[in-house]
Amino acid sequence: MGSSQQRTNRDGQGGLLGAFTGRSCLVTGHTGFKGSWLGLWLHAFGARVTGYALDPPTQPSLFEEACVGELVDDHRGDVRDAERLAKLIRRVEPEVIFHLAAQAVVRESYQRPKETFDVNVGGTVNVLEAARTCPSVRAVVVVTSDKCYENREWVHAYRETDRLGGRDPYSASKAAAELVAAAYRRSLLGPAGIPVATARAGNVIGGGDWAADRIVPDAVRALTQGQAIPVRNPGSVRPWQHVLDPLRGYLTLAARLMTEASLDVSLMHHAESWNFGPSLDGCRTVRELVELLLSEWGDGQWQDQSTSQTQGPHEAGLLMLSCAKACRRLGWQPRWAFAEAVGHTARWYRRWLGGDPARNLCLEQIAEYTAAAPSSEHALPDGCVPGRRAQEESQIEHEHDRVATA
Repeated sequence: MGSSQQRTNRDGQGGLLGAFTGRSCLVTGHTGFKGSWLGLWLHAFGARVTGYALDPPTQPSLFEEACVGELVDDHRGDVRDAERLAKLIRRVEPEVIFHLAAQAVVRESYQRPKETFDVNVGGTVNVLEAARTCPSVRAVVVVTSDKCYENREWVHAYRETDRLGGRDPYSASKAAAELVAAAYRRSLLGPAGIPVATARAGNVIGGGDWAADRIVPDAVRALTQGQAIPVRNPGSVRPWQHVLDPLRGYLTLAARLMTEASLDVSLMHHAESWNFGPSLDGCRTVRELVELLLSEWGDGQWQDQSTSQTQGPHEAGLLMLSCAKACRRLGWQPRWAFAEAVGHTARWYRRWLGGDPARNLCLEQIAEYTAAAPSSEHALPDGCVPGRRAQEESQIEHEHDRVATA
């Protein structure tokens, strides 16, 4: 068996199950879309999950529909409340912290820029400060965004060493959160034996997302009301992926970080920034996503609203992630290609609208996902083919813990 396949097996369902069974895990933002899926998955692994977040941000919400609060120790609070957050962390004594809480909508950041920076940057500082005061913490995964890069709309996929930036408040806040995490990793938490990593995912889709100004929730709302799907930027290219792909990346990364707890910072080889995006097959236009969703749905139509958006906030036209580093060094790769991700998403909503319980739908898809083999049909951007080590070594592997700021 080759080394790549060995890594894949080690980081599959069995390896992750052993990594989290019985462990205390804290998830900030557990009432959100991603946080709810993560809480369900960690609980299925046998972890003791504590959540800290505001009330669910949408109605309906996956958190409430899947009754996630019955499975996790549910605490409500704002990550800007440093004292409340630190008190909870000291009390529950987590071994792993997944920091997902954020103001996560680009267009909202134009309306609430100060709040966006306060939550996304100040909240990250508060989480890392709280981790410093809690001896039980062995690993921290800070989830940022693919939009943390200075997006010049190049045709190549962005690597972890590419320059950080951000034209809009949301993107800039995520770039700043990356710098905060890097400073704590190098100067504060790392020397104290606590590895810190950041995770940058693409545009996630999946059942249970009802956020505003996201194309799939917008599409589902329109379809259920018998209306055409409004599409602002049909030609924009995004790295689409099912939510379970990046979540498995976060879990795999956390499991690796825990093996490096208490080591000298120079030996923390996974305490870095990581991209978790789709294969090249998943880098598609909004038009392609909508048309495939309509095909899976069975009826409906969409309406091009790009001409009516000329005065709206800027939205990037092209963005792709290179996941060669995660492929080579974590043995991680996407499992559901673009068509599978869209198909599973459409079926989740269809079945939920038909009366199937949301929790059952999520757990069924988690089981199906973990049983699936990584797709071998599509190369990852940057030349790393799933299931096979690339022929050329990435410069990233030789630039440990570098954050590009120049």
